[in-house]
Amino acid sequence: MNQHHLRRGVFVSLLGGKFLLGFVSGSVSQRSAQAQVPGVGGALGSVTELGSSIMEMQQHVDGLQKNLATLKKVQAALGGGK
Repeated sequence: MNQHHLRRGVFVSLLGGKFLLGFVSGSVSQRSAQAQVPGVGGALGSVTELGSSIMEMQQHVDGLQKNLATLKKVQAALGGGK
């Protein structure tokens, strides 16, 4: 029975040591993540396109508001305002 506990202890120690060695070597050789902007693709590309579309829509809305303000001035000048 004592030999069984010794084997089990050695086995668990070896597994723990193997895990620890892998963890340490993985953290030492870890590379930092970098975005690949030139060929934008995936989720980042979709978000970028969405942002560009929103900016274009905002510019169009701003232009329409300016046109509406101009039309209201013309209408008021012609005496058509109520």
